[in-house]
Amino acid sequence: MEAAINRYRVMAIIVGVMLLLVVFVGMPVRYIGGNGTPSAIISPIHGALYIIYLAIAYDLFRKAAWPLKQMVLMVSAGLIPFLAFFIERRIVGQARAELAAGQGARPAEGRA
Repeated sequence: MEAAINRYRVMAIIVGVMLLLVVFVGMPVRYIGGNGTPSAIISPIHGALYIIYLAIAYDLFRKAAWPLKQMVLMVSAGLIPFLAFFIERRIVGQARAELAAGQGARPAEGRA
């Protein structure tokens, strides 16, 4: 599960930074500066990385056997600026604590 935690952590940070670029660089340049090029480049990259982030978040969610509420929290991290960094800290801390306690190492059989 440690590999899933590390993958999640890296992708959460990347998606968080890309969202900040979209919101604080791409959008102002597009709507204030009248140049849509940065937004046209940054936004699709963020979208593609967000899809990858969702897959990695789902992988960690399944391995940790968390409730659906946890997955909703993880999904929201890529949608609201700055939230990704706070959620990443919380999720990684919780996952590592559960891993250390032996709770996150349950076998995948029998889970729906």
